[in-house]
Amino acid sequence: MAEVAVRIVLNKLADVIVNEAQFLGGVGKKVERVNRELNRIQCCLQDADSKRKGDARVQNWLNELRDVAYRIEDTTDTFFCKVGYTDATFSQKLKRLCNKPWEVYFLHKLGTELDDILNVLNEISKSKVTYGISDLKEKSEGEVGVVMTNRRATYQEVDESEVVGMQADKNNILKLLDADQISRRAVITIVGPGGVGKTTLAHMVYRSAKERFDYHVMLSISRQYILTDILRKMIKEDKHSVPDNQIKDDLGDLINKVKEFLSNRRYLIILDDVWNDDLWNQIKDALLDDKNSSRVLMTSRNIEVARSSDPQMAPHELHILDDGESLDLFLKKAFPYQEPGTKCPTDLLKPAAKLVNKCKGLPLALVVLGGILSTKEPSTVAWERVLQTMNWHTDGKDCMLILAMSYEDMPYYLKACFKYVAFFPEDHVISAKCLIRIWAAEGFIPLEGRPTIEIMAEDCLEELSKRSMIQVSSRSMNGMIKYFQVHDLLRDLAIHEAEQENFGTIFSQASASEVKMPNRRIRRASIQNQQINTQFMKYFGASIRSLFVFNKGRVSLQCSKFRLLKVLECVGVDRFLNILLKSSHELIHLKYLGIREGRIDVSSLSFHHMKNLETLNVQGDFSKECNVDALWRISTLRHVRCDDPIMGPISTSTVSNLKTMQWVKPRKSWARKLPLLNNLRKLGVRHVEDWVTMTNLLKTLHSLVSLKINSYNIPVEIAYPKALPNYESLQSLYLRGHWSSNVTLQASLFPPQLIKLTLRNSKFEQNPMSELGKLKSLKKLVIRYVFSDSYSGPTIICSEGFPVLQYLELTCGSKVKKLTVAQGVMPKLTYLKVPKYTELHLPPELQHVTVDFNYS
Repeated sequence: MAEVAVRIVLNKLADVIVNEAQFLGGVGKKVERVNRELNRIQCCLQDADSKRKGDARVQNWLNELRDVAYRIEDTTDTFFCKVGYTDATFSQKLKRLCNKPWEVYFLHKLGTELDDILNVLNEISKSKVTYGISDLKEKSEGEVGVVMTNRRATYQEVDESEVVGMQADKNNILKLLDADQISRRAVITIVGPGGVGKTTLAHMVYRSAKERFDYHVMLSISRQYILTDILRKMIKEDKHSVPDNQIKDDLGDLINKVKEFLSNRRYLIILDDVWNDDLWNQIKDALLDDKNSSRVLMTSRNIEVARSSDPQMAPHELHILDDGESLDLFLKKAFPYQEPGTKCPTDLLKPAAKLVNKCKGLPLALVVLGGILSTKEPSTVAWERVLQTMNWHTDGKDCMLILAMSYEDMPYYLKACFKYVAFFPEDHVISAKCLIRIWAAEGFIPLEGRPTIEIMAEDCLEELSKRSMIQVSSRSMNGMIKYFQVHDLLRDLAIHEAEQENFGTIFSQASASEVKMPNRRIRRASIQNQQINTQFMKYFGASIRSLFVFNKGRVSLQCSKFRLLKVLECVGVDRFLNILLKSSHELIHLKYLGIREGRIDVSSLSFHHMKNLETLNVQGDFSKECNVDALWRISTLRHVRCDDPIMGPISTSTVSNLKTMQWVKPRKSWARKLPLLNNLRKLGVRHVEDWVTMTNLLKTLHSLVSLKINSYNIPVEIAYPKALPNYESLQSLYLRGHWSSNVTLQASLFPPQLIKLTLRNSKFEQNPMSELGKLKSLKKLVIRYVFSDSYSGPTIICSEGFPVLQYLELTCGSKVKKLTVAQGVMPKLTYLKVPKYTELHLPPELQHVTVDFNYS
């Protein structure tokens, strides 16, 4: 979209003018002229955007402006990529210019290109008068309908009380699951159109019924499923199975393994979003029928799926909501923070009824439309304006009209954030942390008065949630979004808008010969289970800026084609990018590098060329310690995560902007060479050998809020970090290792604001719960194998405390066989995870708690 493209280019030009003006000479003046002309045009972009849907000429004007903005960005970045000025001082640049006359050629070429760009910009500027586009200042937040809420103050857990009209459906399906007279394996199918609430109902049923079965799992299928992936996920959910990396991809072997662990077990398997009967025909042989009342629950839009999978079971057709239920659901979303039972203002009932009628009882449409109204002033005028401005030419029968309206109601930067979900596969669980850092690397998040880009990005994500454009899967203990998913209809909308506006292109599960060459330059691309070969790679030109790869197997990408790349995210690629390792020196503009669920030798990457890298996120199966000194010389670096330890920086004179460093191995030289890391907020260290140095380091970290230590032993000065300068601010503490034998557990020595505490392999000789219960801010507690051989057990008694604890995981092997919680203890507890053999004694007020019995 033009607004985002222009903002990115203006930031780029401002940086060039400041840092390169001396060297560019006369060409620098042209850069300044381009910058001034773009600034003038930017003032009218929002007026043009508001008129684009009704005027093809305005849409074309915006497309031309977007394309010239892309051209400016490509031209300047290509120039600096060719000559490499950005990593040199002015004297070095001048010396190189004298020694390499061919660089004068590139400078001349840049000037010629900018002359042509200025002519195009002048034409675009003049034509806006013809199209009736006004020079308006950017609208305020209120005018564009954005209400950035305080996410911490307004966060509420979504529960079944927010669901309307499904309780009877839930009860009917639960009866079928429990029907003793049906001893065979029965397949129950929930059928209905997209957006009617099939997945919501399946989740409600699963949460209520799963503990009644020996094995249970809920899997999202989607249109483009891979059968071996589904079977692997089923095996992974079985706690007795072999490690995931030891499971072969052979289909026959996977089917046999599923048969093996399902044998003689009553199971519940939920297959969500099944599109045709192919899946059932492929998977049914793996699902044994031991005549023990096992159940398979499927959701589908296709009633033939139900009829073919189990002709003896009638499909459960989920119908749309009636008028009363529709109004109830709509008002819940339009007024999300009112107390239950609060009535809608009388003057809004009439426009509310009109709006609800347009949704035709479809829950997704009601939820999204309610989200739009929640950002508007609660007045008759504002709500009637929504009725008048929306295109209701199909009488609201098409849910996509309402979804599109919610998209159009967003400010330009929120539209860009939403379109980004198109780059993730259907039903993919998206990490909020990763996406926020990608948004920051792209450069389209404005500060808007927020202290940092990350905080503003978190606000944008919360705004998408408030508008019901994303579905939050989980939140951290401080209320922040942790993972989320996107409904397939909303993802379809994101894909449509992304491709319509040349924001990005999605390649999904087709043979290379079937892929059609886009009639435009590809700026961003997502390869999703797509066959890749040399022919396919020809579709990618030098203008590509962001690349997402979600592919199984080996992938080879020549980085010489991606010299302007800013974002590279690869998920599930085994032994990824052998060729990348040899040509990563080309990636001088790269800001975000993410490799997850794959293998890579991190030390082979040419970090000394990645001068603009901000985030390194490498998660997967690695086997060796890495020495990456060049990484720590990147001054723009902000976040580093590598699952296997990398050697920490020799000094931090160049990485003072670091906010995250995990996992690193401390160096002995830190004691004398490591200055203050004032901005570091999250630190994870492994294999600590020199605890004196480690303690001295911690004393310099004034901004630390999260500390993780994984080592063989944990001395008392680390176990109780009261000496740290930020002791009062530390919120999360992870300690894995043996505590000193002279350590006595004392709650008073832990940080008072501690929200999350994880203890592993601590070797305690006494029950820690009496002291830990005194931590008044603790919301999440994870205890794994913390007892020494001398601990007698076998009962853990929680007799007091834990006033705000919500999540408790207790895995202690054979040492603990009984957990007793006294009345009034843990009043806020919602989730409890304990071994299968644990005998539980919970007070009546905790009977609603979700209990997850694992097999450890």
